[in-house]
Amino acid sequence: MSPTNQPIDLLIVGGGINGCGIARDAAGRGLSVTLVEQDDLASHTSSASTKLIHGGLRYLEYKEFRLVREALAERERLLSIAPHIIWPLRFVLPHGGTMRPAWLLRLGLLIYDNLGGRRQLPASKALRFDGTGVGAGLKPEITRGFAYSDCWVEDSRLVALNAVDAAEHGASIRTRTRFLGAQRRGDAWEADIRDTATGANETIRARMMVNAAGPWVGDVIAGTRRNMPAKVRLVKGSHIVVPRLYEGEHAYLLQNDDRRVVFTIPYEQDFTLIGTTDVAWTGDASGVAIDPEETRYLCACVTSWLERPVTPADVVWSFSGVRSLYDDGAEDASAVTRDYVLERDGEGEAPPLLSVFGGKITTYRRLAEHALEKLGVGGTFWTADKPLPGGDMPGGFDPWFAQFQVRHPWLPEKLARRLARAYGTRADVILASATCVRDLGEDLGGGLTEAELAYLVAHEFARAPEDVLWRRSKLGLHAPPAAADRLAKRREMA
Repeated sequence: MSPTNQPIDLLIVGGGINGCGIARDAAGRGLSVTLVEQDDLASHTSSASTKLIHGGLRYLEYKEFRLVREALAERERLLSIAPHIIWPLRFVLPHGGTMRPAWLLRLGLLIYDNLGGRRQLPASKALRFDGTGVGAGLKPEITRGFAYSDCWVEDSRLVALNAVDAAEHGASIRTRTRFLGAQRRGDAWEADIRDTATGANETIRARMMVNAAGPWVGDVIAGTRRNMPAKVRLVKGSHIVVPRLYEGEHAYLLQNDDRRVVFTIPYEQDFTLIGTTDVAWTGDASGVAIDPEETRYLCACVTSWLERPVTPADVVWSFSGVRSLYDDGAEDASAVTRDYVLERDGEGEAPPLLSVFGGKITTYRRLAEHALEKLGVGGTFWTADKPLPGGDMPGGFDPWFAQFQVRHPWLPEKLARRLARAYGTRADVILASATCVRDLGEDLGGGLTEAELAYLVAHEFARAPEDVLWRRSKLGLHAPPAAADRLAKRREMA
């Protein structure tokens, strides 16, 4: 494999949130960027999160004040630049006799309110439950608790939109492309890659390389023949989805007997998302799945707090991901830091390799800035205020959506809201000149139209049915089982 032409500025390995965030920032500063991902964007850890943009209330207990402060500040920024896929979510924290003391929880919430410069979300408060409102789903003996605010995010769409913006700034986004290995030659890396669809091999020269491979960060280091220690701790997190457990749009934060917390979150209108677990992992991260013990653990925790019991038979879907956390030596997987560490190999004339350990989806944008700083990349810090694709809504989502409905009065409310939430201002590109639902083409399952599918393939790097049904959307929960086979036969997916 002979190298192609002149070296590019930056090669990124990994198409999760960190890799795509770095690609967006670097391309926007004028660098020539290529990102390679062995599968689809967000096909592993970044689509298996609890789907929250949050400071991490429980991290205060581990004295991770810097991480919480940065995450809370980022929560405000991300809510502003992506109001279509990120929105406020109120959390109810019921209190029971075996929990941390109420005064300690109140103190923690007051710190949480003020640590990151909260501007857009309501403050926390103490609650009394009377069987109505936000307490209606709880067991009647639970009479007190607290409420606080964080944000929800469509996690895999956040990744895709960063990749879209990177590409619109000139980056080459190459999914289904495997990194085989690399070595330094002169002032550049020579990296061997393979297109897994065609089997074609290629060598790319790059002046800098970022290893954002998540659970495979150690494998990439090994593939560069470097002796950097792979200080990574793999932790599996699993979630279950069940039919909706209670009315209202609030989430619950429930403490388990082992002092871990479990979230219950309204999900896709008809369901409740429950998670997550923290289990040490040593296997192959690509085939990870929930195990029966994790399912029982989540069901038992929720059943101990909510009036309606949850059993494994209620589970309609589950997903798991492996988080690559920085190994700080903590014995308990739940206590391992979620902060990120960036390690650079190569000084002076040697082309650098930057490896990303740890991190959380909320702080990906700051991680990208720090990564480029560590690589010595100059230019303007620009991503804090520039909306992500579809997020250019100066007045916020609700006023924009009202006008969207005026422009498209023929759209059914449910479809209009889903398109608006997924694509924001770019929903108008999908609708184009349509004047009735029929103009959008055939319903391919779960409300997915031919027009939407064409957009996802043309603009969002979707190549396979699962990309469309489970990562660019969650229509897989609503579509009939045959939808994936039907999509696979479409010419767009060929």
